[in-house]
Amino acid sequence: MNTSNKTVRIGVIGAGYVARHHLAALRRLAFVEIVGICDLDAKAAHALASEFDIPLVAPTLGELVAKQRPDAVYVLTPPASHCPLTLQALELGCHVFVEKPMAESVAECDAMIESARAKGLVLSVDHSDLFDPVILRTRELVERGAVGQTLAADIVRSSDYPSYAGGPLPAMVRQGSYPFRDLGVHGLYVLEALLGPISRLDVDYRATGSQPNLQFDEWHATATCARGTGRMLLSWNARPMQNRLIVHGTRGSVEADRFLQTCRQQRVLPGPKFIGIVLGAFVLALRDVFRIPWNVLRFATGRLRPSPGIQRGAEEFARALQEGRSPPISAEDGRCPIALMEAACARADAERTAELEARLMPLEPADALVTGANGFLGRRLVAALRARGQRVRVLVRAPSAALEAMRDLQVLIGDLGDPRIVDHAVAGVGTVYHVGAAMRGDLRAFEAGTVWGTRNIIEACNRHATGKLVYVSSLSVLDHAGRDPAVPVTEASAYEPRPQDRGAYTQTKLAAESMVLEAVAARQLSAVVVRPGQIVGPGAEQVTPNGTLAIAGLWIAVGARSQTLPLVYVDDVVDGLLLAAEASAANGRIFNLVDPNTVTQGAYLDLVKAKLGRRLRLVRLPAFAFLALAAGVELLGKLLGRGVPLTRYRARSLRPLANFDIAAARTGLSWQPRVGLRRGLETMFANHAAPQMDALPDRVDA
Repeated sequence: MNTSNKTVRIGVIGAGYVARHHLAALRRLAFVEIVGICDLDAKAAHALASEFDIPLVAPTLGELVAKQRPDAVYVLTPPASHCPLTLQALELGCHVFVEKPMAESVAECDAMIESARAKGLVLSVDHSDLFDPVILRTRELVERGAVGQTLAADIVRSSDYPSYAGGPLPAMVRQGSYPFRDLGVHGLYVLEALLGPISRLDVDYRATGSQPNLQFDEWHATATCARGTGRMLLSWNARPMQNRLIVHGTRGSVEADRFLQTCRQQRVLPGPKFIGIVLGAFVLALRDVFRIPWNVLRFATGRLRPSPGIQRGAEEFARALQEGRSPPISAEDGRCPIALMEAACARADAERTAELEARLMPLEPADALVTGANGFLGRRLVAALRARGQRVRVLVRAPSAALEAMRDLQVLIGDLGDPRIVDHAVAGVGTVYHVGAAMRGDLRAFEAGTVWGTRNIIEACNRHATGKLVYVSSLSVLDHAGRDPAVPVTEASAYEPRPQDRGAYTQTKLAAESMVLEAVAARQLSAVVVRPGQIVGPGAEQVTPNGTLAIAGLWIAVGARSQTLPLVYVDDVVDGLLLAAEASAANGRIFNLVDPNTVTQGAYLDLVKAKLGRRLRLVRLPAFAFLALAAGVELLGKLLGRGVPLTRYRARSLRPLANFDIAAARTGLSWQPRVGLRRGLETMFANHAAPQMDALPDRVDA
């Protein structure tokens, strides 16, 4: 062990979320020199190196050690890599501090422990919750008898994960046990710290279906401990988010809130039971009135650091190395929760693996594949194809009772971002209708559903020589803010020049459309791009029309009532997609599908209001007022150094496109609205707005 009182040289492996907290902690220690960092994501590694003045970004651990000779390595990578990286670092002569969980199996833990022992090196694990200030305070109260004899402890933790960003399935999606491996390990070592060794652990898990890429999103565990019973609830659905620990005893209880960084002690007070309960609750509430705002202020001023347990754990290992003493968390401590979890994790992993493999069942050839078949347009397209007698296959993220009820339909479950399931879905299909795309979520979700999804579709279509790809794009890819209203909108109209400023939907749809067109030009892909206007029809009444925002249940219509909307009825879009698949001369072309009838935003909103009644809360803002609001929000974002959902550019881009020339669709596809906007809106709104329907304009030439 390095017993020098001088410098401890540390290398960091991993440049993800947790690395930032370790680096922030290590940089505060005068005796630590951070000598290098490496990660498979070189861009992320370079960003952290620049921020924390790290002299070397190495492509591999071997190169980092060869060039910088660190005394210790912090392994801050996903759990599957903990064992191989730790063994490599030990072989290269470095002490190791590894993130939780220590490894994915007891066998891996034992191999790591044996290697460290044989080489005389220090191996420690980051059990960061034990260093969290409120957990430390809770342990102190329990150990000095503040709750009397301990009886039980409850851990309640809700969470969410970054969206799957596409590509080969990561462990979070692939492993059934991932949530329990990730957070259950914290609960187990905390319960043992409070209640003593666990002699029995019963684990239950289930899938609610609300997290398509997280198979088992509810976990319950009951631990029989030496000094009471521990219970743990881990949920990826419960809201608001919680991270609480409650210890129950014969003379009181202690509740730690990790999010608010509060520790509340409730004692048995003398006097009548009811009065004691009320008085205790009143005192705790009064303290919280002052304590919670104080903690918020401490956090805002930097006195309360984010993830304090992670940071202190990182510091304590470095101090132990410098002082030549054993680390606070031993490798054997790290092995203990892995041994407790192993059986339940293996069971969940086996179930998830079997479920994923079942998705790749052999399939009979099909005439058509429809992605996004659970969506508004996808459902109508599937119905039209089946009505034509075609054998249809669909790829959807989550099961649907309506789709499963169609016995002649081949239903595949999977994410468009997953290359493996997309390739399986495309194999043996004559025509691919790529309707699916991300509609909500963060940028990672849009990258997976739209960019990766389209890339996967293109690759699979080329690999399997698919007859035709019909790609459903969007009018959002066009320039809204800079267009001249007097110039007709055509397929050659300018693309959005600032997609990153418009938002994730526009940014990813433009990237996806470009990929399709590039594949047509460079790889002879047989494909057609169809850009529908805003699709209307029964079921779309609660979708905001162009130029209108929905915020917390309130619709905000921006600009004049007289601005027209680029609408098209859903069945007419389906007709266009079918024609695009059949027209050989359409290959490589783009077609805008917008009804030549024009309806004003005001008239359309009147129809919606008449149908939805009190369910619709609608206000209208003049364009200049909305632009001023956007300027204020944008300024606030700059002052806080954070991104904001509304900017002046987005405000200017909100105005609907108008003045469409649909000659390309008429001549290239022989497309003409069969239902038309007037009849479509009559069907959509039925008898809810018959008087207003007479106000709709007659058909006009586009």
